[in-house]
Amino acid sequence: MFVRLSTVIVVVLLMSLLVTRPLLAIERSEAAFNSLLNQVQFVRLIKPSKQIELDYRALSLGPTKVKQARVEQIQSQLQEFWGTLGIPTNAVNMKSSQDLFQQVLSLEPISKDYLTTSNKIRYLLWLEQRDDWSELASNTWLKLGDSHSLVPEISSRLKVLGDLRQYDPINTLFDANVNNGVKRFQLRHGLTLDGIIGPETLSWINMKPVKRAELLAINFINKTGYLASVEPRFLIINIPAFELELIDNGQVALQSRVIVGKPYRQTPQLSSRISNLVINPSWRVPRSLLTRDLLPKVREDGGYIQARNFDVFDNNGEIVSKTSQEWQDLAHGHFPYRLVQIPGEGNTLGRYKFYFENEHSVYLHDTVDKELFEESNRALSSGCIRIENVEGLANWMASNLVRDKQTWVDMQPERHKTQWFSLEQSLPIYLVYWTAWVDQWGNAQFRNDIYHKNPTFKLALAHGSP
Repeated sequence: MFVRLSTVIVVVLLMSLLVTRPLLAIERSEAAFNSLLNQVQFVRLIKPSKQIELDYRALSLGPTKVKQARVEQIQSQLQEFWGTLGIPTNAVNMKSSQDLFQQVLSLEPISKDYLTTSNKIRYLLWLEQRDDWSELASNTWLKLGDSHSLVPEISSRLKVLGDLRQYDPINTLFDANVNNGVKRFQLRHGLTLDGIIGPETLSWINMKPVKRAELLAINFINKTGYLASVEPRFLIINIPAFELELIDNGQVALQSRVIVGKPYRQTPQLSSRISNLVINPSWRVPRSLLTRDLLPKVREDGGYIQARNFDVFDNNGEIVSKTSQEWQDLAHGHFPYRLVQIPGEGNTLGRYKFYFENEHSVYLHDTVDKELFEESNRALSSGCIRIENVEGLANWMASNLVRDKQTWVDMQPERHKTQWFSLEQSLPIYLVYWTAWVDQWGNAQFRNDIYHKNPTFKLALAHGSP
């Protein structure tokens, strides 16, 4: 389909030569300029200016067209750009080398996904210039077996985005090939894998390549700057991706789907340290949740409190006992009591709770509503994070961090007694908000901006002006 090699492929081919033979002088010069172009492209996307545009155009002319003083100035600007954002580089070594290629490589961000992200961005910007990415509209949902005039254009976009393997420009049938391409596209965007093009899938298909490039650039910067100072062992939860990863010395030790807060009860972005693990936790219902969630249910059914194993306490800490009708009546007016759900089967927090200090009173925990993990949009909680693979995380912490391992073993058959476990060392936890990235297989991943937090593409908002 393509009539010429893209710049992206040229860059990859040039870089691959490093492992087969030494680069010739002209090749080293071209590779250096391509690397500078890649880096300037980040600045151009995120912090556009007349100077950056002039620098980009100058570098695009090639090594023989740009004076050395101009190249040195661009290098200095890039060093300041990455440094201000906290992006690690080897720029301290730049001045010790007289070789332009080595100087430029030392400026590149130290990140295993920098080159793949940069190449993906360049390709997307090439698509933006090459194709007419006008908005597609449909008054019906498209699915397997349908015939529709939009199928060729949708197929074309899926093909250039890497989700469709075969493309027939005159085929209007939504066949198995198109269906599989749609599913691959949905997988990369965290959507329901039904192969159906509804409003949400079509909205993502309509996203212009330049917007995708911007999302990848700003999220790369936010992610790389954030991870530059983390410890070798940590737990990280990407809120809009509904995903948890446990990293141990650079390796993924555990992954899990998670449930996060609803848009009007958002899970906060924060960093803290998990200091305790609890087996069979009780649930002390926060006043806000009592008012918003539980009391409406008690108004409908006064037996809800007993059925869900809640103890009710007055202001003196004494247990209060009343009939179902009395609870129902009280729920319609002032309710001067606090509720604590006892441990055991049906407890909202499930089997485990992971405590970390924070001002938002959120924590990680198990859940009895396991079926909710099958939802594509898992912004369903009241702010705390529910973990699907909670057993795996608890067992890993028991093996690696829990001090009293014998008590841990002894507690395994117990389902109604609460037991807190202190850790030999606390585990850093990071709740982050990244909506785009390039994964380990080189696929660009995008997620819905569930809390409408995607930053405008100005560094002053995210990091402060350089």
